[in-house]
Amino acid sequence: MNQEQRNRLHIARCLIEGKMLISEAAAVLGLSERQVIRLKKGVMKEGDAFVIHKNRGRKPKHAVADEQKQTIVKLKNSSDYQEANFAHFQELLEKREGIFLSYPSVYRILTSEGIKSPKKHTRRKAHRRRKRKEQEGMMVLIDASPYEWIIGGERVALHGAVDDATGKILALFFTKNECLEAYFEVLRQIITNNGVPLSIYADRHTIFLSPKYDKLTIEDELAGKKVNDTQFGRALKELGIKLISARTPQAKGRIERLWETLQSRLPVEFKLAKIDSHQDANAFLQKFIGIFNQKFAVLPENSEPAYRKLPESVNLDYILCVKENRTIDNGSGFSLDKEYYQIVKKDKIMPLVPKAKVTVLISSKIGIMAEYNGSIYETVKLPERPKKTVPVKAASHPKLRAYKPSPDHYWRQSNLKTSKTFFEESEREIIEALYSSRLAWR
Repeated sequence: MNQEQRNRLHIARCLIEGKMLISEAAAVLGLSERQVIRLKKGVMKEGDAFVIHKNRGRKPKHAVADEQKQTIVKLKNSSDYQEANFAHFQELLEKREGIFLSYPSVYRILTSEGIKSPKKHTRRKAHRRRKRKEQEGMMVLIDASPYEWIIGGERVALHGAVDDATGKILALFFTKNECLEAYFEVLRQIITNNGVPLSIYADRHTIFLSPKYDKLTIEDELAGKKVNDTQFGRALKELGIKLISARTPQAKGRIERLWETLQSRLPVEFKLAKIDSHQDANAFLQKFIGIFNQKFAVLPENSEPAYRKLPESVNLDYILCVKENRTIDNGSGFSLDKEYYQIVKKDKIMPLVPKAKVTVLISSKIGIMAEYNGSIYETVKLPERPKKTVPVKAASHPKLRAYKPSPDHYWRQSNLKTSKTFFEESEREIIEALYSSRLAWR
């Protein structure tokens, strides 16, 4: 019997003995007068046992059966669900095993058996949360996460994009390493499935920003110096998308939290689906994105999307590629990565003016193409670059052999000491001798 039950029993006895009025007892216990009268009659009829709840010691009707508890513990310890966190495990029980229990029930069953969740909840430093954008498509966060996504497999990079307003996953794509081509594929999925967003929020990786982006001085800017865009930045400008750079991981916390969720769930999903390569995982992700968004996405403040429709005249393949400038040589071609290419129009080599400027388009989808005067042309790779013709020079006289003095030549005797000559005659005597010799000559 707890303290509350003892208090009710004491007041009930006072009412029976006439030491307290019903109104006073109702005020002390915080009950209505009707409940106090019922309490008094119950104690008079049944004694002290009336204040004790009738379900005490009785197993609740909705309690989980012991057999079902053992089944849940056995499944959690199995190889299929061992890596799943408690929340994900509760969802998998409903989806795959047909066991419908609430998360608190599953949590109590597992923790009572000493099982801990693989996903630890640690106390983190509090950061000011940025308010979500009002419309879907106003801002898209992109990033990549290297991780062992397939249990027992190698470490690969998962590239992804999430909408800031709704938290929806817009694109996911696996590659071996974080690279430009994967980010182009993410951008392609966003535009194809939704439209062109207004802005992209990314970190300061060199794929997005040049290392010299913020190193220009005021004098350099006044002198007109600019930092060249990266290939990804150039593609965003052509699509009219604003690039916003984040200086800290907390600034793009929504996609960072997405990686934490996916790192806990995706490896288990891949294991259950018997996926053992990231190529097969890319096909599985398209189905997974829809299921994930149904569970975790939220509604935006404004239901009108901010995505823009890509014009039909724009070919996305000619934007999401690497572009390099080249100069046409005398052979109507250009060199690229130590290979030689010529521009083709209707299966014929185009005779271009030497030193003409062309833009070379490179990607795994279109191969190598060239843009000249606003038009896109195919290219053909020559098996070997033609050698330049060198004009034959006129025969020249053979070079004379350099003369080399012998070791005893007098030129080599510069270091020999010579005796000095001294003249004892005075200047006057010398002048008189010269004058006399002149007279004798006449």
